Amino acid sequence: MTYDFDLYVIGAGSGGVRAARFAAGFGARVAVAESRYLGGTCVNVGCVPKKLLVYGAHFADEFELSAGFGWSLGEARFDWATLIANKDREITRLNDIYRNLLSNSGATLHEGHAKIVGPHTVEINGERFTSKHILIATGGWPQAPDIPGHEHAINSNQAFFLKTLPKRVLVVGGGYIAVEFAGIFHGLGAKTSLLYRGDLFLRGFDGAVRKHLREELTKRGLDLQFNADIERIDKQADGSLKATLKDGRVLEADCVFYATGRRPMLDNLGLNNTRVELDDRGFIKVDEYYQTREPSVLALGDVIGRVQLTPVALAEGMAVARRLFKPEQYHPVDYNLIPTAVFSAPNIGTVGLTEEAARKTGHDVVIFESRFRPMKLSLTECQERTLMKLVVDAKTDKVLGCHMVGPDAGEIIQGLAIALKAGATKRLFDETIAVHPTSAEEFVTLRTPVAG
Repeated sequence: MTYDFDLYVIGAGSGGVRAARFAAGFGARVAVAESRYLGGTCVNVGCVPKKLLVYGAHFADEFELSAGFGWSLGEARFDWATLIANKDREITRLNDIYRNLLSNSGATLHEGHAKIVGPHTVEINGERFTSKHILIATGGWPQAPDIPGHEHAINSNQAFFLKTLPKRVLVVGGGYIAVEFAGIFHGLGAKTSLLYRGDLFLRGFDGAVRKHLREELTKRGLDLQFNADIERIDKQADGSLKATLKDGRVLEADCVFYATGRRPMLDNLGLNNTRVELDDRGFIKVDEYYQTREPSVLALGDVIGRVQLTPVALAEGMAVARRLFKPEQYHPVDYNLIPTAVFSAPNIGTVGLTEEAARKTGHDVVIFESRFRPMKLSLTECQERTLMKLVVDAKTDKVLGCHMVGPDAGEIIQGLAIALKAGATKRLFDETIAVHPTSAEEFVTLRTPVAG
């Protein structure tokens, strides 16, 4: 059978665009459909704008620390509208870059909502196109509990488009998005409370990291409320919000921000016209080749619910393009030792196994840990401390995990991820000469184990 395209990609986010560009570069006839914005969550309402807001929030710390180095500043004033306008301009620039990347690769861009109407057919804007392969890369969407008054709350998508900075914010959630936005709002001057229904946020991260961040956020004056959950939200006559908690307490705020998970974006996608199946969490089921139960339909990225990180979607996109159109270059995505960062204040950087996971999987571990006040703070009153931790296999000396809480943690962990990928031992860490004076040198000067 002759098809209009060899690959039809639904979703122009990181994974979809990467798959489309590589496939087109391999000579395939490719089309990409996008109904919202080019670049997906990461570029528009995720990693990129969030990091810009994190930078903005960080300046308050720098202004305060500068006095210890002899600087005298006038009264600092922050303007939310300026930050958002500049953020919007940068996102528009990136949208154009994605458009050009697709155009220059030879892929065809269809702007509109695409629906699968058969194993090899997609309908968009009233037209139908056939394709040998269809790739679903539609990403995820924020979700919040369906409590009374939930319509008065906002999610992470909406936070980037607030007209003004709220004076009082309740952030609900215990994942990295909640922790990051709590830091953003707090750093920009809003009175911020972080509510989480569990005992401690960032479930799945190393226990020492979670506890250390709790201590540092508390020092900064961020109100942390654990074992707390909202039962209902009521809007007051003056526009403010009243949040009634399940324990009976009432909190007042100008903004309630929910960061309580994301669902796969499958709305009106037409999966019922195929044999595609969903798992028990609602994500698309795929095999090791990202193929669904419908042989012609593939899926990748956040919509399959594996590791919901932009670089992972990029790797999956390359893997799909290579397997389909350049099999001699194909290699599977390795989901082990994926480094990640949380842009909280202070930052978290981590790669490899947590201490808890290492013990659970049967490793006899030796733990090396250091908590120290960074040199940059030595001339200031700031008492923030950095945490660095190594999880080492006692039998093989192999470093199983690296964890850090402190400035530039993500930047530092990226290099260590390469070392762990190469199978570095603690002895190699010890034999590596340090860059002095830096915080990063602590990772190669940890000598005395703190636990066995």
